[in-house]
Amino acid sequence: MSFLPLFPLNLVVFPHEDLNLHIFEPRYKELINECLDNQTTFGIPTFVNNKLAGYGTEVHITQLSKRYGDGRMDIKTKGLRVFRITDFQNPIEDKLYAGGEVEFIDNDDLNEAVNPFLLSLVDRLYVLLKIKVDYNKPEYQPFSFRIAHKIGLSVNEEYELLTMASEIQRQKILIAHLERILPIVSEVERTKDRIAMNGHFKEFDALNF
Repeated sequence: MSFLPLFPLNLVVFPHEDLNLHIFEPRYKELINECLDNQTTFGIPTFVNNKLAGYGTEVHITQLSKRYGDGRMDIKTKGLRVFRITDFQNPIEDKLYAGGEVEFIDNDDLNEAVNPFLLSLVDRLYVLLKIKVDYNKPEYQPFSFRIAHKIGLSVNEEYELLTMASEIQRQKILIAHLERILPIVSEVERTKDRIAMNGHFKEFDALNF
């Protein structure tokens, strides 16, 4: 067990993810200043459905980008490890911020091969949306975490991924998600194309009766 100061947010942070934060609340200014002074980490547990869900990611501060005159800060952070909260304290004794005992979750399959079918579905989504997304780096990050923010998952669905230790299982969840939404996206794009044609001169092929 380890103890971490906690900074709950209504989002999911994945290991090796870069996250920029603007710090303005007194409790979190205190937390971040202590982490900067002592070169320690803190945890970002996911706050979802109006409650602390129980899992989160340990992060470390990579850069203090700006400190304002009133104590506010802009910081850059990077995700490290997934944890599960086993004892939550709000606030910690003699502090403004929360903290808790946490258990770190092993992710032993960081080099798990990417399912080719999942890759094909991701590529199809981006073709339909007519966008280009670079999801090839970093290689040391599980593929599921690499693309989770980039395929239209809800916070609840991203949180489900965070709680899974198996990369194979996470990729299965992503496949199911993409198989569900691709027909919807395809129909939306066709509708947009039909709307775009309205009011323009149209040329149709001759029909044989």
